[in-house]
Amino acid sequence: MTSASIARAPFGKLHDGTVVERVTLRGEHGFEAAILPFGATLQALLTPDRDGRCDDVVLGHDEFDGYLAQRKFFGATIGRYANRIAGGRFVLDGETVNLEANNGPNALHGGPQGFDRRLWRIVELSDDPAPTLVLERESPHGEEGYPGNLQTRVTYRVRGPMELAVTYEATTDRPTYINLTNHSFFNLDGARSGMQILDHRLTIASDHFLAVDATAIPLPAPPWPVDGTPFDFRKPTAIGARIRMNDEQLRLGRGYDHNFCLASGTDLRFAARLEAPHSGRVMELFTDQPGLQFYSGNFLDGSTAGKGDRLYRQSDALCLEPHAWPDTPNRPDFPSARLDPGQIYQRSIVYRFSTV
Repeated sequence: MTSASIARAPFGKLHDGTVVERVTLRGEHGFEAAILPFGATLQALLTPDRDGRCDDVVLGHDEFDGYLAQRKFFGATIGRYANRIAGGRFVLDGETVNLEANNGPNALHGGPQGFDRRLWRIVELSDDPAPTLVLERESPHGEEGYPGNLQTRVTYRVRGPMELAVTYEATTDRPTYINLTNHSFFNLDGARSGMQILDHRLTIASDHFLAVDATAIPLPAPPWPVDGTPFDFRKPTAIGARIRMNDEQLRLGRGYDHNFCLASGTDLRFAARLEAPHSGRVMELFTDQPGLQFYSGNFLDGSTAGKGDRLYRQSDALCLEPHAWPDTPNRPDFPSARLDPGQIYQRSIVYRFSTV
């Protein structure tokens, strides 16, 4: 389907020759989102600055080969379980489920071949009432060790004038755990600008965060208050203001890489606001997820060339990932991420853009 608000075109090929398309959903004022079925990936997100000039604000690659060559999660849908599971195992209804450890001793982002490395099917493309793309895939029982045949759907929708909504849905035929999110790296001055995000001002609607051990697994303790710590973003704060403080949690994460605990509830609610003083771009994030992982791009080390053939380095971008708390399958004291037959998993993220 091609229209004024939707475009699709070949973007590259998998190793077996399968063509991967790029679908573009357009809003107003030059706002547009480009999605790849490979990894259900947000490949580009164009939004205007205070002068009306549009730039792409997410990291990634200009060519499809870049996504195949290295697994960096740029814009990808993460599953079955975003973030980490301690020791690559958990117990479900008395049975031990073993996963492959792919992040030190832990399982990270669904394992070595998570949802971000899979080709999803385009099942719907429509511009009525808004430009919409629906992707689906079936994750078979035992994939990466996870139980249950999982039917999964991701919907991208551009809502006017400058809002991108992402909805995740899933069902299973046996008890399992599920935790889906989008892993976009944002730089509101532009992915090709060469500017860092340390002056971006961040607000997070959270009073508590999860302190972690040396392998980024939450400590066996209740969430820590943000009050009096470098993790207090309840008021707009420059990301670089406290990132180099002598703080044990910042040292362990090499910066921010922590889950912030959001207010409980099933309704969409404000979670974060990001503002770039230079470009004037503002992104507000709304979600119904219980947690928000703030990652300050600490492990971007210059080994990956991205858009505009730029080498991505630390502080070139940040991630705000709404999802369940990490290691929830091993923590009965955390909000549950369990999904049973007959239930429908449904979670949403809304990115709303404006300027100041």
